[in-house]
Amino acid sequence: MRHLLITTASLLALAACAPEAEGPTEDADAAQSEIATNGEGAGAMADGQSEGEYTTAETNPLLAGWDGPYGGVPAFDQMELVYLKPALEVAMARNLEEIEAIASNPEPATFENTIVAMERAGDTLGRVFTYYGIWSSNLSSPEFREIQQEMAPRLSAYFSQITQNKDLFERIEAVYNSDEVSELRPDQQRLVQLTYDNFARDGATLEGEAAERYAAIDQRLAELYTQFSNNVLADEENYVLYLSEDQLSGLPDSFIASAASLAAERDHEGEYAVLNTRSSMDPFLTYSDERELRQQVWETYYSRGDNDDEFDNNALIAEILQLRDERVELLGYDNYAQWRLENRMAGTPERAMELMEAVWPAAVGRVEEEVAMMQEIVDAEGGDFEIAPWDYRYYMEKVRQDRYDLDSEEVKQYFQLDNLREAMFHVSGELFGFAFEEITDGSVPVFHEDVRVWDVTDRESGEHIGLWYLDPFARQGKRSGAWATSYRGHTTFDGEETPLTSNNSNFIQGSPGEPVLISFDDAETFFHEMGHALHSLSSNVAYPTLNGGVRDYTEFQSQLLERWLLTDDVIDGYLRHVETGEPMPDELVEKLNAASTFNQGFATTEYLASALVDMYYHTTDPEGIDPDAFERETLEELGMPDELVMRHRSPHFGHIFSGEGYSAGYYGYMWADVLTSDAAEAFDEAPGGFYDPEVAERMVSTLFAPRNSVDPAEAYREFRGRDADIAPLMRDRGFPVPEDLQEGGENQE
Repeated sequence: MRHLLITTASLLALAACAPEAEGPTEDADAAQSEIATNGEGAGAMADGQSEGEYTTAETNPLLAGWDGPYGGVPAFDQMELVYLKPALEVAMARNLEEIEAIASNPEPATFENTIVAMERAGDTLGRVFTYYGIWSSNLSSPEFREIQQEMAPRLSAYFSQITQNKDLFERIEAVYNSDEVSELRPDQQRLVQLTYDNFARDGATLEGEAAERYAAIDQRLAELYTQFSNNVLADEENYVLYLSEDQLSGLPDSFIASAASLAAERDHEGEYAVLNTRSSMDPFLTYSDERELRQQVWETYYSRGDNDDEFDNNALIAEILQLRDERVELLGYDNYAQWRLENRMAGTPERAMELMEAVWPAAVGRVEEEVAMMQEIVDAEGGDFEIAPWDYRYYMEKVRQDRYDLDSEEVKQYFQLDNLREAMFHVSGELFGFAFEEITDGSVPVFHEDVRVWDVTDRESGEHIGLWYLDPFARQGKRSGAWATSYRGHTTFDGEETPLTSNNSNFIQGSPGEPVLISFDDAETFFHEMGHALHSLSSNVAYPTLNGGVRDYTEFQSQLLERWLLTDDVIDGYLRHVETGEPMPDELVEKLNAASTFNQGFATTEYLASALVDMYYHTTDPEGIDPDAFERETLEELGMPDELVMRHRSPHFGHIFSGEGYSAGYYGYMWADVLTSDAAEAFDEAPGGFYDPEVAERMVSTLFAPRNSVDPAEAYREFRGRDADIAPLMRDRGFPVPEDLQEGGENQE
């Protein structure tokens, strides 16, 4: 059941995946084509029916069980928005009846009749949430957002009814304190521990007015998270810069072509559109020769949610912070970060801060070096200005070409999207033993024509493992970024259920028949998200809750998979020139490797600035806080370089303000990166390198397959034989390793 509660909370405002993510996810444009809906009038009533009639599986396909092959699949081809609200209402009511039956069971509480019964409950609602998540992330519309705004507090109230059910918690507590626990398997013991802890941390121990206030706070936060996210989306959709042909100097042909297509879609034929999202902003700032336009694009992008209008998020941030602080005070915590990190690998805000503060000086020092290199170019070109934030990407690209003779557009010719997908399949086969075969017979419904599906099998036995969905292209109504999601997790406690997992990106689709070329950074992100999918597909857990994870650990597996992008197998087999078909030459590979620490000052500092501000927000008394002033003053105290800004300014920092997945937890990407760098050295040291079968098998069995059935720190020690060391991270980024962090120094985890 806890897995369902987590799903409920996350759907109030979906959390992000990668640190580059925008709003609630990584950056890319929600930019092409119209919102896809299966069937006409997805927001309208069916003929002769009212909304109230969609209350059974016969009249509402969202309530029906999943039929078809592969253990049943979502009926994405039957999604119509009119079904959503009644489906949520029926499914919530049904789940509350299931919970009440568990809570009122006259038999003494046992693992089977309480904990396992909770795991079994909520199947209908779980299926409805799958459709809800698709509308929220992949097919959003004004009509859906109205339903989302209405249902957010109601979903929160439903959540509170479960977590504050005293009879239910008494049964959970009875199992937790029983002698039976010692006789359970280790994974079952962890399930009991997680269930008890999560209920206790969500207010189950509160009574009377405190319990009522806790529930009221949750409902109000649900409204605020939804409003915050929708405000950012509004600013992304409302601000589009249209260029004329004489304003395209420096821009690559691929960008110009996609900008023309985006403009035409918006009835600006003959012009070129720069959208207010990272995947449009970033290349424009990197290549455009027009400094005034760069400044305009930069200011518009970094002002999202901060325009003193109806979509301004500053007041929402202040209220969110105050409510979070009040809520954890009811539970006896000093601040929100203390509560949030209690069950993370870091454990305390202080440990998370120690890691960030260890890296911050080196990152800022590298920014100074990068700015000096850029300023030399400005001066040599006769410029009479100092590097400003809208100049950073542009002049760093010049430094890249000058110092490393590395042209990003040249590199891009070797990164074809289809080839990269096949490369991921190859890596998955070599490390996990998986084989991928596309399903083209229509037996698995999809929610948009761009979505494709693959059957994943064991390549030796042919045994079915799961399904992998791919939704690769940007379109209007699709949230920015790249993310992975799971429609069904692996379980065995009620008969085996196989995973249904999905990767979602926002690549700009070219003309029909034209290959889609992406940047090196986007290729890394593609591999990153595949890491999340493989984490789901490799699961061997018995219970739904154990398919979850610890936030500052779950990014580790995906970050680790990025390391296979530039392995020899991938380079030789899949990184082939779009025109000649020749593999990437050794000279270019050497340049990429030589430039691997390039721009780490910018990348690390903008990320750490966001992570540090996040932590300061959640360890400070929020009474009377002014987010704009707090952000500015905090960065000044940190010594933030003037030439760049935090990756996500507060008014559009969806990771921490459109939900709670990464609140007081944005540091987690760096925590996971410590593990990643250290684990990668295990492959470096192995006889077979990154395809060493023994290390790969140990990686899958200890780091991927157990999901959250094992404590993350224990799992990592089983893989590595020790805790992770921070020194490999510093080496990977080209930073000097302080003496106390060198081999033999203090470990981070």
